[in-house]
Amino acid sequence: MAGALTRKGGAAGCAIVLAAGLAGCAVGPDFVTPPAPVADTWLEWRSHSLKSGAEEYRDWWRVFHDPVLNQLIDIAYAQNLTLLSAGTKVLQARAELGVAIGEFYPQSQSVSSAVSYNRASNATPASQGGNSTTLGNFWADRWMASAMWEVDIWGKFRRGVESADTTYLASIASYDDVLVTLLGDVAQTYIGIRTIEQQIAIARENIVRQREAVRIARDRYHGGASTMLDVYQSENVLAQTEATVPQLTIELRKGQNALRVLLGMAPEPLGSLLASSTGKIPSPSGEVVVGVPADLLRRRPDIRVAELRAAAQSAQIGVAEAELYPAISITGAFGGMASNVSGHSLVQMFQPLGRAFTIGPSFKWNVLNYGQITNNVRLQDATLQQYLVDYQNTVLNAQREVEDGISKFLLSRSQAAFLRRSVTEARGALKISLLEYQQGTRDFTTVLTSEENLYSAQNSFAVASGNVSTGLVAVFRGLGGGWQIREGQGFVDPATALDMRARTNWGELLSPGGQPPPPDPGLPGAQDEGPKIRLPEW
Repeated sequence: MAGALTRKGGAAGCAIVLAAGLAGCAVGPDFVTPPAPVADTWLEWRSHSLKSGAEEYRDWWRVFHDPVLNQLIDIAYAQNLTLLSAGTKVLQARAELGVAIGEFYPQSQSVSSAVSYNRASNATPASQGGNSTTLGNFWADRWMASAMWEVDIWGKFRRGVESADTTYLASIASYDDVLVTLLGDVAQTYIGIRTIEQQIAIARENIVRQREAVRIARDRYHGGASTMLDVYQSENVLAQTEATVPQLTIELRKGQNALRVLLGMAPEPLGSLLASSTGKIPSPSGEVVVGVPADLLRRRPDIRVAELRAAAQSAQIGVAEAELYPAISITGAFGGMASNVSGHSLVQMFQPLGRAFTIGPSFKWNVLNYGQITNNVRLQDATLQQYLVDYQNTVLNAQREVEDGISKFLLSRSQAAFLRRSVTEARGALKISLLEYQQGTRDFTTVLTSEENLYSAQNSFAVASGNVSTGLVAVFRGLGGGWQIREGQGFVDPATALDMRARTNWGELLSPGGQPPPPDPGLPGAQDEGPKIRLPEW
């Protein structure tokens, strides 16, 4: 991991630059993205359903060809409150960047003015035996503009700007990560709702079928062809199937409530949004473009967050290390002072006669705090090492998520194919067993078993069909697609921006054009070069 950092200059080099004209250099390490364990291909790359072509997955949910899902995605992007909160954090980071840039310029600036009516004391040595009474009471006024600028010889403030700028970019990547999560949650919740609706429809279909079996059992009992046992058994199976409907409805309500939160909606009926395709599970196409694992490094927002967080922390080492070296400041003040004593007047404060100024350098070196400063440098370096490991771990987890999604998608599709055949066979078995029971050649236990098998197969097939779609959602979510829809958009909605402008002068920062995007991860070599940092020029 030590190879991830290189030193840029030292005390001797900075001393030379200082002697040459205080041009300055930045102590501390320059950040280099550490190597991360990345597989060459996905484990299931031989599957005919997976393709390794290039894809950005900007609107991945459209592969389901479900207009309701498309509408839900649009609403969630416009109204989700978690996403809005992430957008405000971007604005916070942008304001903090402005504060850091302000530290690069004169750190203390002030303009003051005062006017006073004075009488000198006769009871002090300065009165010279009472002669101060000759001054009498007099007026005095002054104005003064002062500034103090610590010269950024060691790059402390430039490293601070570098850290704040990278933190700002990380906040944008965090927003993108929240957006990716939101899109995946909406799609998975919607597919879950459709799956449960399908399960309820299957249960009700089987209730109708089983009620018919109860009727046949009763007729045979009243006709003396069977005992009451057949009636009891058929009623038992029917009641168990009927009991699944309330339980499934509970799960349906929970899914709908979760969807409302994702959409930023208060509890209200969702019929107008969901009714158009009730019970139809979105079905994906046969092939999926998954690219290669290395694509995740430029597309996954959480990987960018981990990288940028490490880069920001790397700059903090330079900020801390700069405290080991002397600080030189230039302090100056310019103004005017006057009084109405000895024939002068207050207006002379603005005339050449009343001008006053002071300027000069100052020197400070925390030589007695070297142990404390050195340990702070070590603290910042250990924190960086943690973030470097976190970055590598994030890359590993990203690959795991994609692999999990691919396995769920492919294996659930195989499972659904088997269950589809199982449903067909179970339906045929029930038909024959019921016919033979009516003819008296088969006992009722066979009919009950056939009913239970059919219901189980149909329910399992619905769940597997839903898993195929949610598995594909997990693949797209793992690949980090969808955040691109915010490009060219603001990080807060227009209503929120209007409220913030009413409270505070935000200038152009709340408009989409006032917020620079992060470095384009798609540019060749973008990952090799590391994050692009905008620094002040000397």
